[in-house]
Amino acid sequence: MKTPNPQRALRALYTGCGYLPFRVRKFEDYDLYAENKRFLQSHRVLTFTDTDGRLKALKPDVTLSIVKSSGGGELRKLFYQENVYREPRPGEGFCEIAQMGLECIGALTGFDVGEVLMLAGRSLDALAEDWVLTVSHIGVVAGVLEAAGFDEEQRRAAFAAVSRKNAPALAALPDAQAAALLQSLIRLYGPLDETVAQAQELPLPPASRAALAELAALGDQLALYGLKRVALDLAVVNDVDYYDDLVFRGFVAGVSSPVLSGGRYDRLLERMGKPGGAIGFAVYLDRLELAPRPAAAFDGDVLLLFESESDLPLAIRTAERLRQAGESVRAARTAPADLRYRRVLRVRNGEVREDA
Repeated sequence: MKTPNPQRALRALYTGCGYLPFRVRKFEDYDLYAENKRFLQSHRVLTFTDTDGRLKALKPDVTLSIVKSSGGGELRKLFYQENVYREPRPGEGFCEIAQMGLECIGALTGFDVGEVLMLAGRSLDALAEDWVLTVSHIGVVAGVLEAAGFDEEQRRAAFAAVSRKNAPALAALPDAQAAALLQSLIRLYGPLDETVAQAQELPLPPASRAALAELAALGDQLALYGLKRVALDLAVVNDVDYYDDLVFRGFVAGVSSPVLSGGRYDRLLERMGKPGGAIGFAVYLDRLELAPRPAAAFDGDVLLLFESESDLPLAIRTAERLRQAGESVRAARTAPADLRYRRVLRVRNGEVREDA
């Protein structure tokens, strides 16, 4: 991990762009999730009956609560630090997941969308030395499926095959031209601007080209921010019930799962009767703990040894002076086993001496 306090670094990043903190209630009415199950990663929700007889739920999602609280179309820029309770994957059991993220909701402009992507990239940069942000647009694949006239069942099967980059499954689709285009799209991966240009050379339908044009404009905007570690991966079509436009994921070295995930979810606002559009992302703080860390050469800066109680006042003054100077100090009567320190100091007979 790049910073020992990722929450502080992310909070400073988001407030610096005008995002305001949002506190979510730990419990929500279960109806909020029951009515919007298609937008949840898992349909199973932890519930209990409140003292007034109403069915409550431990929140499995933050975005639904934020959208519920949104009003009449004015642009809201919010960030949160919350724990959610859900199954990471079906059958794995419930767990508490630490998240930090942001949502931009209301009268979105192209600037707002680009700013969210910039903040996603800079979030990753604040957390790790080695990272990449992968970007996609569901409209590219959806345009191919729409032009081929796929029904809902065929559409879902095609999206699933694309997300797994399953070329044989795509080859078995009922439309040979669509199958060939999708196989070409899943093979594309690389820097955003270069890979968009490669995709534009394919014989894609107008709807897919319109989605690629949005990605190209986004790439131009991210270049103005100096954001370079952005890759295009058109196989990123996750959560098509939730996202309906731009989607993106963030990865850091040493962690197989994405530590950041987000996209546009205008359809959710429409379903909940809210005007405007919405885009956001979540950072999975617990997954950052899986990143390998280099072994420390030392366990601390100074080991301060004192031999008798009469040396205690000098030992305390010495330890405080060193700590105020920014060094870590462990004071002890005897040296702990298997711990390494940059320096070892001994307090003896009113003097402080350094061991050779």
